[in-house]
Amino acid sequence: MQITSAILPRLIQAIDDAIEINAEAVTALDQAIGDGDHVVNLQRGLHALKAQADELGRLENWPAVWQKIGMSLMSTVGGASGSLYGTLFIAMSKAAREHALDQSGFAEIFSLGVESVKQRGKADAGEKTMLDVFIPVAASLKQSAAESLPLSEVLDNICGVAASGVEATRDMLATKGRASFLGERSKGHIDAGAKTAQLMICALAAVLADSTPPT
Repeated sequence: MQITSAILPRLIQAIDDAIEINAEAVTALDQAIGDGDHVVNLQRGLHALKAQADELGRLENWPAVWQKIGMSLMSTVGGASGSLYGTLFIAMSKAAREHALDQSGFAEIFSLGVESVKQRGKADAGEKTMLDVFIPVAASLKQSAAESLPLSEVLDNICGVAASGVEATRDMLATKGRASFLGERSKGHIDAGAKTAQLMICALAAVLADSTPPT
């Protein structure tokens, strides 16, 4: 199945809805060990993308789409999230110029985007950040590509992996951002950035699954 950029308005709306529905709960997570402004910052970027949704949907190729999304997020989302999400999409745009947009190619493109986020944030798995979702999701995409799994299974897998990644942050010691100042007191709390990453990934997956004809 060829997924075109025409689906972007639906994808952006689904992500915005998922964050809005969970805004209070995620803000409570962020207030426990962070600055408490994570959701507000993300919503600022999402609202900017919603305003551009039709324009994005008319772009002819995914590299152009991801580049524009990345630049928009960098300029509209406050805090570390804007820089990191902007880096993710801009790196994916660059990688997409060197890899085919098939199942295997997308897995590599996303993995390269995640590697750029790791470098930008000077972080890795196990440090109680969004990377505790993105890194296992990238690995899941590569594994699914290696096994040539159908899209429906790929989407189920990444949602499950993302949920597990979020829960894993509960017992981690935060080493990045404001939460790192809490030391051992950061344990016992889910990371808000990991939670919103999971919400967005599963929102995307739901739209893609609904758009995929049964095999």
